[in-house]
Amino acid sequence: MKKKKIWFAILAAMFALFLVACGKSDKAKETATTTTEEEVVSGATEYQYTDPKELKDSYDVIVVGSGGAGMSAALSAKQAGADVVILEKMPNIGGNTSKSSGGMNASETKFQKEQGIDDTNDLFYEESLKGGKGTNDPELLRYMVDNSAEAIDWLDSIGITLSDVSFSGGFSKARIHRPADGSAVGGYLVNGLYNNLKENEIPIFVKADVTEFTEKDGAVSGVKVTVDGKNKTIAAKSVVDTAGGFGANMDMITKLKPELKGYVTTNHEGATGDGIAMAEKLGAATVQLDQIQIHPTVYQEKGKEPFLVSEAIRGEGAILVNAEGKRFYSEMETRDNVSAAINALPEKYAYVVFDQGLREHSKSIDTYEEKGMTVKADTVEELAKAIGVSDENLKATVESWNKYVADKNDTEFGRKTGMDRDMSKGPFYAIKVSPGIHHTMGGLKINTKTEVLKEDGKAIPGLYAAGEVTGGVHGSNRMGGNAVADIVIFGRQAGTQAAEFSKK
Repeated sequence: MKKKKIWFAILAAMFALFLVACGKSDKAKETATTTTEEEVVSGATEYQYTDPKELKDSYDVIVVGSGGAGMSAALSAKQAGADVVILEKMPNIGGNTSKSSGGMNASETKFQKEQGIDDTNDLFYEESLKGGKGTNDPELLRYMVDNSAEAIDWLDSIGITLSDVSFSGGFSKARIHRPADGSAVGGYLVNGLYNNLKENEIPIFVKADVTEFTEKDGAVSGVKVTVDGKNKTIAAKSVVDTAGGFGANMDMITKLKPELKGYVTTNHEGATGDGIAMAEKLGAATVQLDQIQIHPTVYQEKGKEPFLVSEAIRGEGAILVNAEGKRFYSEMETRDNVSAAINALPEKYAYVVFDQGLREHSKSIDTYEEKGMTVKADTVEELAKAIGVSDENLKATVESWNKYVADKNDTEFGRKTGMDRDMSKGPFYAIKVSPGIHHTMGGLKINTKTEVLKEDGKAIPGLYAAGEVTGGVHGSNRMGGNAVADIVIFGRQAGTQAAEFSKK
């Protein structure tokens, strides 16, 4: 009898544990689908958003959008003493910033000096202007360059350290700053900024779709927003527009540049140009809307999500080969030129090729492997067979490349940067890439105070903008690494200026 009682107790305990486990599983499912609970986005950080019931009727500063520019703006506004809120239309924060894998360009930084890199603001300015074909707004570009080192220091001061310095295309100096472990800058930046937002108790509302900037007596007075299924008007003393570009709005893109019809995009689905359209209704001017950048190395196999392969991989020593297994262009040229070179190939695609030595240095490749983008083989010859190119050609190409690295002289294509690492440690890797839509350089016209301007050059009182929603900084061709500089530097300026305006 006692044995029966014992077995009954054991079975009862097991049943109770089963119920608890089921309860935990159900709770996990609930968490994954409810924006007021914790969500996992970009890396392992758990993002917790503010309950829609806590949305107030007014704030000093409303930030529309939660990419790098929006989060930097919100932090700066808070640091300047403003009561600030972030409204994000998507279910998750991060925008295009979360997809960034390169780094942040900056000159005369402490990390460059520590590594013996002799760089100047003037050279950074000149090379960015040249890359933009001389069409950059000179005042905006100068402001970005001159404030880049201080922005690196600011990030470092809040726990976002970009100490690994390397090359990006079109630059003669190593100035693209990345996380020390070689991980993608986007997830690292979003995670770090999010942690600071939470520490500063800045509310973040997701699925909060701003549909209009309101106006009173000629000045911006707040926003109209749909959140939790309800339409609300929220008052504000100033508004910061960081709603992003329009790289996912194919109707808008093909209207401006019909030749881009059929291209894939690396942009997140929320990049539809809403922030531009809402500001235009208030009379905002736009600049260079037809300047739309395609990135040369986008993975875009059938049935798979298009995904950008960072320029930083080439900056660390990767090469590009064609369907014959041969290099065909200098890999570290500007994005427009490398894209044109790939499009000029009969096959219109290329392979990014690198070895285990580079693989161990760049943590961002983890993502490419997780997504099944990489082809891997023990030898160069086996890699050639795996991707369907001539093994003789690829072997000769790699041998030539290794000689160029040893001699510091690319006699074939004149490449001058990203030549510190040869390709001699197996296994070897390849990723098939083609050009894809990446960045919209045009947008709202702003000044160095990030005030949104009308056609007559006058500012719209109370409206500020930063990031990809704006135009002019990058001209006709954005240099790799300048977007992160743009969003952090002008995001901070927008937040500071909006907070100061709110005190008037």
